[in-house]
Amino acid sequence: MKRWWMLTGWILACLCLFGQTEIALRSLPNYSFTHFDKNHLVYPSGDSTSMERFFMKMDSVFQMGKGNVNILHIGGSHVQAGTFTQQFRDNLISCNDTLMGGPYFIFPFTAGGTNNPSHYTIHATGEWHYCRNAVEREDEKRMGLSGAALTTTDSTATIQIVTHERYPSDMPPEYIFNKVTLIGFSETNNVVPALSYESDTLHGVHNDTLSTYTFTLPCYTDSICILFDSVPGEFTLTGVLLDNNLPGITVHGVGINGARVSSFLRCEDLKRDLELIRPDLIIFGIGINDAFEKDFNKTTFKQDCSELISIMQEVNPDCALLFITNNDSYTRRRVKRKTVYEVNPNGKTARQAFIELGAEYNAAVWDQFDIMGGLKSMRSWQKAGLAQRDKVHFTKNGYTLMGDLLYNALMERYLEHIEANKRP
Repeated sequence: MKRWWMLTGWILACLCLFGQTEIALRSLPNYSFTHFDKNHLVYPSGDSTSMERFFMKMDSVFQMGKGNVNILHIGGSHVQAGTFTQQFRDNLISCNDTLMGGPYFIFPFTAGGTNNPSHYTIHATGEWHYCRNAVEREDEKRMGLSGAALTTTDSTATIQIVTHERYPSDMPPEYIFNKVTLIGFSETNNVVPALSYESDTLHGVHNDTLSTYTFTLPCYTDSICILFDSVPGEFTLTGVLLDNNLPGITVHGVGINGARVSSFLRCEDLKRDLELIRPDLIIFGIGINDAFEKDFNKTTFKQDCSELISIMQEVNPDCALLFITNNDSYTRRRVKRKTVYEVNPNGKTARQAFIELGAEYNAAVWDQFDIMGGLKSMRSWQKAGLAQRDKVHFTKNGYTLMGDLLYNALMERYLEHIEANKRP
């Protein structure tokens, strides 16, 4: 499916609205088993300098319509599902609907036979081989920020990316772009990706150092199709960066089912890919899979987190950090042919690790564990239709609520920043 808009006039009209931003917090339902009164960002070290720098960049975007704010939300299946990240992002955009900036990092999971975030749609043809950083394999490919790789030897294979299909046909697109960067490589150097644009086939500019192919489109669109020259060989795709060269705010969701912190440390091109987006705020929504390890050790976990942070700070030393404590969860085992769920005690240990990391790195902490009700609260979330039967993952309603909660906590601090910096 392809659809095009004459967008120049629409964009200019939108840009005229900058400076009219009205920030409103989301209303929240009332659940007796939660601690929504604790829904705040806290600074364990008492130092909020890095977050204040981030808020100053938000000032520029929100109030003057200048520059871009890049937020990276990294994690496991909670992030790959997409709903949590997208609700948080949609709430930010709702402050001013002209704020859909770029670039925008995505990965075509559906082509690999796994779940895709709902805010963009993938249509794939041909044969693709998928690998992810959460599973070590002998035939594993080099990976980067996405934590995944798609490889094909099928010269007829294609991947179409559509960024608006979940919306009614009479609405503007969810995300428009006029520049596409494909991140990937051909080990034989003879397979080159191309883009199908309307009736034309476009070839990009190759940067061998970054393993990128960059395409500049003649106008804005919401849909492109990746294809290949009909030459025998192998090509591996590790990410797609969509850009629109517009000021605004972008939330990149990077999550892999089953990923631990160490999973991303195995991605040798992580730092290189981070350079492409240079995040201003990194939200660590990772750790739930680490805490399911029987030999989970707080010291080792913190060391892994510190190594990951070190890589990220090399790319942007001024980047603000926000740690999300793990949600409460249960482990599952079989007893006399019955499935028994037992509360995971590592949740409390992981929570303490994040608070300590927050203190060590002068970072913000969003205490999801405590906010949702603490130990054993996941059963209540399940009974309320907010969590799935595995008592690890949330339902769509649960993830949506989490996105609202995180948005409220961040914007509460941002409104305090605005109030503190008002001119007399």
